[in-house]
Amino acid sequence: MRDHADSGPLFTAFSQFAQAGGMRWHVQRAGSGPVLLLLHGTASASHSWRHLLPTLARQYTVIAPDLPGHGLSSDPGTHGLSLPGMSRLLARLLRHLGVQPAFIVGHSAGAALAVRLCLDGAVAPQRLIALNGALLPPLGMPLHLFSPLAKLLAVTPLVPQLFSLRARGPQAVERLLDGTGSRRDPVMLDFYRRLLGESAHVAGALRMMAWWDLPALAHHLPKLQVPLDLLVADGDRIIPPAEAVRIQALLPQARTVVLPGLGHLAHEEDPATCLRVLQACLTHKEPQECMP
Repeated sequence: MRDHADSGPLFTAFSQFAQAGGMRWHVQRAGSGPVLLLLHGTASASHSWRHLLPTLARQYTVIAPDLPGHGLSSDPGTHGLSLPGMSRLLARLLRHLGVQPAFIVGHSAGAALAVRLCLDGAVAPQRLIALNGALLPPLGMPLHLFSPLAKLLAVTPLVPQLFSLRARGPQAVERLLDGTGSRRDPVMLDFYRRLLGESAHVAGALRMMAWWDLPALAHHLPKLQVPLDLLVADGDRIIPPAEAVRIQALLPQARTVVLPGLGHLAHEEDPATCLRVLQACLTHKEPQECMP
């Protein structure tokens, strides 16, 4: 999915393209005011912010890129899909756009990228918000086995093609979304069918997962100086809610806010609740006061 001619709702009125860091970026940009950077998670795209972006743009200059190898952004090659590689590429995009984020909201793997950007000194936001953030290596996962397997799948050309063909079949994407713990609707289903039906997008997501080094990020996490809010959905089946306890052991100053009854795609599932909580975090209010 590299041409917006048939990209449907992935290409919106807020869309623009930019050349930075040797790759072509798709960025959704809207509004004015302090810069708010929105970073989506693995296998998703900037479309995941569709419910929040128009409202946030009333107060902020919202920048929501498709990450490298995802959505309508081009693939920078393997090294550009590592966590440090993505951090460097995103820093170049921000310089090209002439913006310095005052706030960053990262969903899932997007939260890890936001932390890496801060640790690398590429950005210095006032606050970082992790929505179901994937900041630590999962407990119980044998990384010495997972990493070589993931890399093998990522570099095998047939795997993304087979996966994307399967995603076009009945109920495949439905099962994937149900596995997040979030309630799905027809619009969400259509978006992810489009994305996961594209082998280039699937290849980018697989290589991103294969080359990320979360143990290294966890080692450096205590050095994070930016105030961090952890928004944790208690029905998340991808990132266990208890991960917030592990993160706070490394960053005692981090604040945790529980989103009851929601899953991993909380911001797509219940945008109204997530919007209220995000706005409270961004304005330094107490997020619990905004819960329904």
